[in-house]
Amino acid sequence: MTRFALPRRWHLRRLLAATTAVLLSLLGAGMALPGSAAAAVPDEGEPAYYDVTSPSTAATGLAADLIQRGYDVLEGPQTHGVPILATTADAQRLRSRGLTVRYAGPLHQPVSSSLQAGGTFYGGYHTTAGHEAHNQQVASARPDLVVLRTIGQSWLKTQGRGGHDIQALCITKVKAGDCATNTGGAKPKFTLMAQMHARELATGELAYMWIDYLVNNYGGNADVTRLMDTTELWVIPIANPDGVDIVSSNSTRPVSQRKNAHDNGCSGTGRGVDLNRNSSYHWDVNQGTRCSETYPGTSAASEPETQGIQNFLAGIYRDTKPSADFSAATTDTTGAFVTLHSYAELDIYPYGWTNTLAPNNDDLRTIATAMSRANHYDVVHGDGGLNYFAPGATDDWIYGTRGVPGYTIEVGPNASGCSGFFPRYSCMSSFWSLNMPAFIALANAAAHPYPTGH
Repeated sequence: MTRFALPRRWHLRRLLAATTAVLLSLLGAGMALPGSAAAAVPDEGEPAYYDVTSPSTAATGLAADLIQRGYDVLEGPQTHGVPILATTADAQRLRSRGLTVRYAGPLHQPVSSSLQAGGTFYGGYHTTAGHEAHNQQVASARPDLVVLRTIGQSWLKTQGRGGHDIQALCITKVKAGDCATNTGGAKPKFTLMAQMHARELATGELAYMWIDYLVNNYGGNADVTRLMDTTELWVIPIANPDGVDIVSSNSTRPVSQRKNAHDNGCSGTGRGVDLNRNSSYHWDVNQGTRCSETYPGTSAASEPETQGIQNFLAGIYRDTKPSADFSAATTDTTGAFVTLHSYAELDIYPYGWTNTLAPNNDDLRTIATAMSRANHYDVVHGDGGLNYFAPGATDDWIYGTRGVPGYTIEVGPNASGCSGFFPRYSCMSSFWSLNMPAFIALANAAAHPYPTGH
């Protein structure tokens, strides 16, 4: 496997301090940490985190086998085995196959009982409706800085069964010709997209915070003002709004819905299509069976969410790359893109469908390294740090089809009270302080991402 990784001194120092603080607080509350050997047995039927090892199969091969069998294999290091999210029944089935399955921690953190007051749930995370209200509020309050667009529809809305529009905000000092949904306009574009996987709560909240940070700091922060004067900063806060509705339907114990809400005959969280395997670039029918977490859909770009997002991105970015996978984008390319996921503390650059280096590898890696200096996450490509390849992913699509540098940030650590899909809302302050400078670094690269063309 070809892989580039930064020295881990910063990462380990920060993680040790954060883990120690959380350990003390959680032990005081009588709780177990994810990854703790002393973790309690989970409730029957309640999904939880486990590590799986095999006496005869290496971790990489075991991860691939578990994915093919429909298990929910997670990102992150395989220090204690292949990490998965599973029920106690799932764990017992794996043990019956001769595998070692170790409980690593609970899915949920305890929060006070609350309703979805003010468009929030689970201690402060925003519902889809909460995001929509926020989008409208900032666009109405600052029309000189924000333009709100509808770029597509969710699956339920296309069926006339409720659902949502997919919204995008253009944040810039608005001048004539700005924020068009075509390649017109003189400013380079940077797009941040969140919550394509609905259960990854921290990502949508970072998008919400990014919007407020930009709007509230224009005219007061020189770096933000310069960026907004020269760049269109697009934000898609919720790429999978139907899925987020499912997640937030339980305000204290969110539902672990990854996919969209497409009815496919599967029960529970098996319903839907994985939108991050559904793009029209290297779509792979073998990514998952109908009820598995990585089910890619019946065909490439089969889902309305995918269609809306791809059409929007294809509209605002110029195409500067020949169609061949390993033909380089030109040095006059402008723009940048990031999709936020969780959790593994990774800055991922193209390609994710293969370990073969992308033709603009040096420049792509340089930008990812600048992001890593800010958030101290590891820099990887291919299957590095992920346990699997990701054909049909959005970041590969935008680079492979448009030439625009596309990145994924996997937000949050693998082992602490702030790990997992449902971290305490108080964790958002540390996620923000680490990743806001990474967003700025990537946005600044949009003007001229490929100085060397290599």
